[in-house]
Parts: sequence; structure tokens; C-alpha cells
Amino acid sequence: MEEPSKKKPSFPNPFGGGGSSDKNDGGARKPRFNIYWIYIILAVIILITYFFPRSSLEDIKWNALVEMLEQGDVSKLSVVNDDFVEVYLKPAALDKPEYQALKKKPFYDPDGGPQYKYNISSSSEFNQALRNLKDDGKIKEYPQPEVEDREDYFRMIISWLMPIMLIVIFWLFIMRRFSGGGGPGGQLFNIGKSRATLFEKDTKVNVTFKDVAGLEEAKVEIMEIVEFLKFPKKYTDLGGKIPKGALLIGAPGTGKTLLAKAVAGEANVPFFSLSGSDFVEMFVGVGASRVRDLFRQAKEKAPCIIFIDEIDAIGRARGRNLVQGANDERENTLNQLLTEMDGFTTNSGVIILAATNRPDILDSALLRPGRFDRQISIDKPDIVGREAIFKVHLRPIKLADDVNAHKLAEQTPGFAGAEIANICNEAALIAARQDKSSVTMKDFQDAIDRVIGGLEKKNKIISPDEKKIVAFHEAGHAIAGWFLEHAAPLVKVSIVPRGVAALGYAQYLPKEQYLYTKAQLLDTACMTLGGRVAEDIIFGQVSTGAQNDLERITKLAFEMIVVYGMNDKLGNISYNDTAGEWGYGKPYSDNTAEVIDQEVRLFIQMAYERTKQLLLAKTPQLNKLAEVLLEKEILFGSDLESLLGPRPFKDSGGEGISHAPDASTLGDLADSSPRAEGAASSESSPSVHP
Repeated sequence: MEEPSKKKPSFPNPFGGGGSSDKNDGGARKPRFNIYWIYIILAVIILITYFFPRSSLEDIKWNALVEMLEQGDVSKLSVVNDDFVEVYLKPAALDKPEYQALKKKPFYDPDGGPQYKYNISSSSEFNQALRNLKDDGKIKEYPQPEVEDREDYFRMIISWLMPIMLIVIFWLFIMRRFSGGGGPGGQLFNIGKSRATLFEKDTKVNVTFKDVAGLEEAKVEIMEIVEFLKFPKKYTDLGGKIPKGALLIGAPGTGKTLLAKAVAGEANVPFFSLSGSDFVEMFVGVGASRVRDLFRQAKEKAPCIIFIDEIDAIGRARGRNLVQGANDERENTLNQLLTEMDGFTTNSGVIILAATNRPDILDSALLRPGRFDRQISIDKPDIVGREAIFKVHLRPIKLADDVNAHKLAEQTPGFAGAEIANICNEAALIAARQDKSSVTMKDFQDAIDRVIGGLEKKNKIISPDEKKIVAFHEAGHAIAGWFLEHAAPLVKVSIVPRGVAALGYAQYLPKEQYLYTKAQLLDTACMTLGGRVAEDIIFGQVSTGAQNDLERITKLAFEMIVVYGMNDKLGNISYNDTAGEWGYGKPYSDNTAEVIDQEVRLFIQMAYERTKQLLLAKTPQLNKLAEVLLEKEILFGSDLESLLGPRPFKDSGGEGISHAPDASTLGDLADSSPRAEGAASSESSPSVHP
């Protein structure tokens, strides 16, 4: 987990620098000058000069002009462009007190004017008004107005330039939007450039191998690659060659990307990071061009590391698509990647890391030695790994004295690192919501319940009859699991509504194992049917609450018969298509499909009858457990032991608390995840693990 680091506040600056950034020397990054600010300033100046008057003359009214003419202060009248009249005063008149304010003007002309401006509609009307004043006797004489035509070249130029400038600005805006903005690879003609993020030696990456817990074997493999880059002579002296690539394979949330971040923080060499989808584009040839540009940059900075996250976006097996030509662009990108990794030209000093959670769909040419020399499997952590991950994520949290990382690891079988981080965060949020000074163990218990079963629905109104059905349903699961030898022990059963439509759930702690016998899977099937059988025995009818159970048991039976050959009638035959070679077809006839359907139905019916016989024999315990569950709503394993007595079977194997078989073994065959009871149409199935 990355520890929180104190970051300096980032403020926008007018030079396009984006604020300060932390460097190794602790100094702030210098602001980067942006030329667009010059364009903005020039545009503002042009607009101001165009739309605002540039003349410093003071506008006067008609009455003021008449008064000046009556006093004989006007020496000249000049009609300009038939738009306004410039008024010139006599030098002697400028000494009068009413005109002293003119001398304080910033553009005062002491050589004779003009001093005022009078706006007119036309020169003919202005001349007629002056003649009327003389005819009425208001003025004796007045200077004859002079007509003057002036050309405003500045406004003329701006009137031509403004539309052109607007068109250019609009075009630049459209081009930048079309090309995805500025920056490297953002312009239209740089669309084929690589979009990889480069972490140089002086770039501070806060994640190190100390922050990666629960992946000790994978860390050893990946640390050796880092050592190859740091001390290559140690290996080349013995004739060894630096591996060209390492593929990180694991379920979502197990820490593949986190491990790559740790490599970037530890390697002290240039580190290119990008996603497989960064190569995908709608334009033909762009993906291959970006691959070439990426390796060109990597060669220039060798030795270096390239990390491609979610490589299955471009690394899917070629030739599987039924529509011819539909995936040509993606396949061309993959072909270019294969050539760059181990083609005719050598890329010495360039190591490629890639991560995927779907290795089964990758092209075989991508996985051969010489390209991805190492395939590092990152599994879900066991109890020791989960405890180490909890300790990492508990560092920044204020913990109470009762918090125990080992107990938390025991209660989270099958959880990946991302889910453990989510639990720690949820616990802190729950404690803060209750105004606590520290996070207690109860907060972590509530966080685990929320992650497994969803948000508790306190305002959900359930009728007493429905609540009774849910209680007997969950009690049926608990009784069946308690008295079946190979069933996983129960850790918690609840009838508190959670999630979207979950009315209750049961959480089990299966043993950590990778091989399952037919007897173990049969007990698992019986435990899964316990809820439906309990409803049938107690109420004489069944409800829709067993939808999730029926889905699980159907899948379990089908996998046992079709994939693992655990059926006497079909024999030791497996129809599992892990490579996807059959496509939408099937490798067996319709008669065989009919036999499979019959055997699946017979197996489920046999498990149902076996479970019914068990619950009929344990009906008193079933009623007792359901009554207590209706009263308390939540029961733990210790409560079941006090009500039913100790289990008649001794738990064995491993830690006793771990995850169920994963996709590499039995998929979801083992019913290790909590069960959600609800409406058939919207029942959710929260799971301890994906």
C-alpha cells in the first residue's frame, strides 16, 4: 500500500505550469511560459481600441455650444465625416475660469485645439440650426463650419482582420478538440506517437517493495529482474542473458499493478507505463505505429522497463474471430509487438513487464520463450499473506487496542489485496461516522459484513412470515453444514437484510485446498440445498429465496459430470474447452447432451433426498436454531457450538480458514461464499471472493 505523503498545494498559474510538483530536491517546478497568453492580451487590446473611442475631446450638449457662440469664444467649427463637429476656442477665451478645467486634461493641446466635440446627425441639419440661431437674434456671428473627410485606417484594418482572426481561433479550437488536446502525442499529426507515461530516474515514485505484502514469491522473481538492470555484469560474465519480458498473471485485485509500481520505484531506470487499450484506435495502422514509437523511445533510454497493463486488450489469440477482417487492426498491433519483442532487430536493455487476469485468451506466440520468458503467477494470499497485507493497510489508521491483524486475516478467506484495502477503508469510514477517536475491531467486523453482504438495510420492512422463512432457510444451511463431514464450518449466519435484495446470508470458512474429492463436493451440494429443504420440511412449500442456491448447485453438478469426469455413466471424459478451440460448438452429440441433462438432474435429486433425511433427523435442532436466529438475528460459530454441541468431525487441513477453489481448479464449485436470500428476480449473491 502506498503510504500517504504530504503534497504541496497546487495552484494554477498563467504560464501553463500547472502549479508546483514535488521533486527530489524539494524545489518547486519552474512555471512554463504559455504563448497563448500573448494572443489573449493582443485580442483584448484590439477589442478595447476598436469598440471604445480613442478621442480625448469632451462631448458637449447643444446648449453649451450655443452659449459659447453667444460669448464669441469659438474660433473654428470643423465637421468631420458628417458625424461630429470639432469645436476650437479662441486663445483669449481659454483664460476664462469656465475653461480652466481643459488644461488639466491629459491630452490638452495649448496650440489651439480642438477642445470640444459635438455629435451631429448630418452637416446640413447642423448648418440650418446655426442659421436659425442667427435669424432669431440669439447670436450675431458664427464661424462658417468647415467640412473635413478623414480616413480611419486602424478601424478599417481591424474590420478586415477581426473575421479572419475569429475563423483562425475557431479552427485552432476545433483542431485541438479533434486531436485530443495538447501535449505529447496530442496533435493531429502525432496520433501515431506512443502515449506511455515516462518515469525518469529523478521522478519520485513512493511505492517500493516494502509496500507490497503477501506476494513474497512474486517479489523474488520481479526483484531479480530489477537486479538484472542494476548489475548486468554479474550475469553477463557467466554467459547469461537478461530476460526480455515478464508476464504478471493473477485475479483482479491481487496486486499486479502495485508490483509494477514497486518496480518503477526500485529499478532506478527509465520506466514506461501504459495500458493495452492505449494502442487501440479507430484509425488503421495507429496501433502498430504507437508500438514502433514506444520501442524507439525505449531504445534511446535503454536500459529501461516497459510496463503494459491489461495486455489482453491487444494480445488476444489471432484467428479466433468468426467475422473475417473484423480484428485486423488489433492483430496488426499484436504482430508489431511480437516483432519488436523478438524480431530481426535486437532491443538490448529493454525489459517488458505486462499484466493480465486472462492468460487463457493470450496468443501463444506472445507466451513463448524469447518474448515473455517468465510468467509470474500472483495468487490470492493465504492467511499469512492476508495478515501481512492487513498490517500494510493498517499503518495509516488510528487503531484501538483490540484490533488484531491475525484475526482479521482469519475472517477474510479468499480476499485479495484490493478487497482487504477496501475493508480497512470502510472500517475507518464507519468509525468516523460514529465520531470515534480510533477504529475498533467491531468497526472491522461491520466493514467485512458490508463488503460481503452489502449495505445493511435498517429501514427495510420485512413481514414476520418472510422473516421466519429466511430464519429457517439459513438455519437449514447451518444444520446441514454442521453435521456433514466435508462441509466448510460456519463462521456467521445473519438474517439482517443487506444489499439490493439480500434478506440473509451465511459465511463459511473452507479449508485451503486445491484438490476436491467426489465426497467433498457431494457434501457441499447438500449444504447448498439445506435452505430449500428446510423450507420444504417446515412449511410444506418452497419460496424464491433459494435462487442463488439452485444456480450454484446446478453449476456444481454440471462441472462434476462434464469437466471432471465424476459420473459413472459418462465415464472419465472431460469436455472442458480452456483454449476456446470449439467456439460456439460442442464436442459431443445430442444424445450425450441428453445423458448429461439426466445425470445432472439425478445428482441434484440424490443430494436433495440426502439433505432431507439429515434435516428430518435434526428437526429439533433446526427449530431451536431458527428460534434463536429470529431473536438475535446474527449468530456466530461459537453460538452454534453452544446450541448444537461441537461438530462430530475434526477439522483438518491447512489453516482451517482460507479460500475456496479458484478458477484454476474448480471455479465456484465449492460453496464458500455467503448466500443471499431474496426475491428470485433480483437476488444478489455477495461473495467473499470474486
